[in-house]
Amino acid sequence: MAGDDSSNEAKRQPVVLQVLPALVTGGVERGAVDIAVALAEAGWGSIVVSSGGPMVREIERAGARHITLPVQSKNPFVMWQNVDKLAALIRAHKVDIIHARSRAPAWSAEAAAKRTGIHFVTTFHGTYTMGPLALKRAYNAVMARGERVIAISDFIARHIHQYYGIGWERVRVVHRGIDFDRFNPAQVSPERIIQLARAWRLPDGAAVVMLPGRLTRWKGQTVLIEAMAELRAITGRSDLRCLLVGSDQGRYEYRTELEEQARRLGLDGIVHVVGDCNDLPAAYMLTDVVISASTDPEAFGRVIVEAQAMGRPVIATRHGGAVETILENETGWLVPPGDPRALAQTLARVLAISPEARESLIAKAQAYAHAHFSKPAMCEATLAVYREVLEWA
Repeated sequence: MAGDDSSNEAKRQPVVLQVLPALVTGGVERGAVDIAVALAEAGWGSIVVSSGGPMVREIERAGARHITLPVQSKNPFVMWQNVDKLAALIRAHKVDIIHARSRAPAWSAEAAAKRTGIHFVTTFHGTYTMGPLALKRAYNAVMARGERVIAISDFIARHIHQYYGIGWERVRVVHRGIDFDRFNPAQVSPERIIQLARAWRLPDGAAVVMLPGRLTRWKGQTVLIEAMAELRAITGRSDLRCLLVGSDQGRYEYRTELEEQARRLGLDGIVHVVGDCNDLPAAYMLTDVVISASTDPEAFGRVIVEAQAMGRPVIATRHGGAVETILENETGWLVPPGDPRALAQTLARVLAISPEARESLIAKAQAYAHAHFSKPAMCEATLAVYREVLEWA
């Protein structure tokens, strides 16, 4: 009997517990869900701890487990209580690795890992604000204390090495992965496109420029609106439409500012702040050019890759993750951040390219996206990090 127990224990697959604030929407959440599903499909134990959200359903459908805890809280008392709760979960489910994807949960996760003697891994999803006099550097630094620190781009890897002194031997770059089954032009029906065009009141034949991204100033919506005014002056076109697609997340004042800016520049009827969209693939198919105008560097820039996969020309700002996701002048274009004139000039050039040149660009962009930024590649690279921590061959 003892021999049988030993044999069963030897066959036990590892268990990974991911922890993040919530499962509502965003790149952090998407990555956690994708890895939870990949772990379950590989036969590993897969647990996600968060405060909950609509994406929990995806985790549970895949056979992984979600446990609700208030890990989104930055209250020190709650964070300390979370250490006890996470340690209890680790023991109860025989967890081997705890993987933290955000700062507040990471503090509790690190302490629970030390208490229970398991492995601690982190993913650095952004640059994180330092605050006045870099006072938040110590708070952020927990994300650099994993046995392995996953950086979502080369840009982020350089950032954590420079600002947190982490040795390169602990950093592993794993680019974000896109679901090419979802972001596939062949999978978008004409009915879906027509439905969105009607909802957004887009006239037939309009030249549509889209910036997908939540309504927050650093995403560069104000820069694009200025560029649209410049573009109209350059081209004299009256058929331009600009879609700002993304949730305002309660930033009503900023939304009002964007609408007033458009009116002031005479862009009524041209600039549409359309809010969130639950069918981005169809939105991309409506679009002639996709813009990422971020004035701060994107850690990765998921929409840039999604747009290329959907066969849309892309213009992005020349910093951060964008320089890794675009081959300049081959799969897209890069412009200086915060420069509406340069953006307008590039937009004019892109809108004027021949059908043949556009088709060539689309083929290169789709091939590049599929070769470097697939979801299966991201999942396999992340599981390879887990195996490395466990010292598997």
